[in-house]
Amino acid sequence: MTAPAFNPLLAPSPLPYGIPDYAAIEPQHYLPAFQAAFAEQRAEIDAISTEPAAPTFENTLEALERSGALLDTVSRAFYTVNSAHASPEIQEIDEQLAPLMSAHADAIALDSALYERIATVHAQRDDLPLTGEQRRLVERRHTEMVRAGAALDAEAKGRLTKLNSRLATLTTRFEKNLLADTNDLAVVFDSAAELEGLSAGEISAATEAARARGLAGRYVVPLTLFTGHPQLSSLVRPGSRRRLLAASRARAARGNAHDNTAVVREIVRLRAERAELLGYPSHAAYVTADETAGSPEAVRDMLHRLARPAARNAQREKTALEQAAGHPIEASDWAFYTEKVRQESYAIDVVALRPWFEAERVLQDGVFHAAHALYGVSFRERADLVSYHPEVRTFEVLDADGSALGLYLLDLYARDTKRGGAWMNSLVAQSELRGTMPVVVNNLNVAKPGPGEPTLLTLANVTTLFHEFGHALHGLFARVRYPHLAGTAVHRDFVEFPSQVNEMWLLWPEVLANYAVHHETGESLPPEIVDRLQASTTFNQGFETSEYLAAAWLDQAWHCLSAAEAAAVDDVAAFEAAALAEIGLDDPAVPPRYSSTYFQHVFAGGYSAGYYSYIWAEVLDADTGEWFRENGGLSRKAGDRFRRLLLGVGGAKDPLDAYRDFRGRDADIAPLLRRRGLDA
Repeated sequence: MTAPAFNPLLAPSPLPYGIPDYAAIEPQHYLPAFQAAFAEQRAEIDAISTEPAAPTFENTLEALERSGALLDTVSRAFYTVNSAHASPEIQEIDEQLAPLMSAHADAIALDSALYERIATVHAQRDDLPLTGEQRRLVERRHTEMVRAGAALDAEAKGRLTKLNSRLATLTTRFEKNLLADTNDLAVVFDSAAELEGLSAGEISAATEAARARGLAGRYVVPLTLFTGHPQLSSLVRPGSRRRLLAASRARAARGNAHDNTAVVREIVRLRAERAELLGYPSHAAYVTADETAGSPEAVRDMLHRLARPAARNAQREKTALEQAAGHPIEASDWAFYTEKVRQESYAIDVVALRPWFEAERVLQDGVFHAAHALYGVSFRERADLVSYHPEVRTFEVLDADGSALGLYLLDLYARDTKRGGAWMNSLVAQSELRGTMPVVVNNLNVAKPGPGEPTLLTLANVTTLFHEFGHALHGLFARVRYPHLAGTAVHRDFVEFPSQVNEMWLLWPEVLANYAVHHETGESLPPEIVDRLQASTTFNQGFETSEYLAAAWLDQAWHCLSAAEAAAVDDVAAFEAAALAEIGLDDPAVPPRYSSTYFQHVFAGGYSAGYYSYIWAEVLDADTGEWFRENGGLSRKAGDRFRRLLLGVGGAKDPLDAYRDFRGRDADIAPLLRRRGLDA
């Protein structure tokens, strides 16, 4: 791969907000740009480490924040594409890059001279004239270098570097295997009759997916990231449902070239070895020590507390489903009969609501409308700004006074080059020091309908869009000086809190009435259906809580192992079964949201030993929901307080201190138990 003479990644972007000039960037530009960026930052770090003057905040911490600007730009440009449009060429670059990135990060994190300078400033922090954000930066940088191994001896650092390099390679392989096997296992149906129960739009999407794969005349249903598939609730034929769920659960565990079982075992063992090298009994202990949870014991206690009532409620739900079905139900039947019972109990057919959830209306009159009502922001589409894929839409975000806030990019549709699930990432991080403004991206995986067909969302899709937009607002609103504290740079078990809060608005009466309009008739969603939706919020929560907790428990079970215990695991499926039995979440009809071989969050994402974060953050979210209801609901006064005291501080303050500033106290768990119907 020969790079052209001009590399657009090595020059300032000519586009507004520093958004990468993807129209000019080719795959062959990335590796040379990374190599140049590595060299530039190493020179910057060497200058800090060898600075003859005594360590100060300015010549050490602030200089460190100024370093790596080019690497930050190149990395964000590449990894955005690698997640959302990973061609074989991009995947090959990612595999080559993984050990290089690991080695570069280790060279900085383990730099003894740099560590000594930071440690000196850290020891003097009480006597220095530091702002609150500066003190936070000193403390975070010091903590992170200690946790990275900067205080280890040379031999231990050498071992640590090898572990990190191998883990970088393995996590990249895990993601590549999962994407390939997920694409291979997309379910091919020969006739529309096998898809009985799906809407015209869903069948159109299956037709389009088949056409794109060269299977004209057939129907392809791609898999989603999680175990359950949205179309299991609609497919009438049990055989079709079984095929879909079986394909989902088989991913990366079939003994083929994309099998992840050996990858999982090695990742778990190496993470445990690394934790022990750093002085922790397990990877979970290492991770949670620097989270708001504090310890794996605190996490396990909470999961146990929730698992018992969740499993009990799931059993009640199962009994009701079997009464409706007239026979024992399998895991593939649960969603289908859940909708039947929902219709009988609440007179709501969630699947039939899709005509009221047309994607553009949900975005403009739901998601954007709620943000405007709460925070005064507005959104102006910028068709002139080309992104990494033609389907990506770009919006300029303006504050209430008309000033520019940043850019919001939306990549809505599924494709074979995009990893599963939904996420937010920052393409450009805000920083007063660097003079940058935020550019944030939301990715979803909505099936794309055929040409001319409307994009109709499920209620789950709508929830996901509001959730991911909550992350986007966090990234857009945070205003900090130092890039290390920008946007969503908070503890992992706090980062989901703002996004979960934003889900609240999708069923808020004024918001729902504004976007839930039938795409053909213009009819608003009938008030009685809105009332029933509100009344049914705890429906099926036994199942939903159990499947989530099962996955969170698997994550903890793997990552609470010592290195010796991890090395002794030779059967991934047997380990999973034993772990689920231990917590009482081993009902075959309620499989975990993710099984190990396709648990991307923890084996290829940033949630290892941290998948509990969603429920942990939901304690804060549910408590905050009560605050909004008590303080004006969807109002600028309430929204501005939430923005100023929480979203706006980014990582510049301890997150629980920020929460206390906002709420006036610590969060109470009772609202969460009530929300999920677990207080009975």
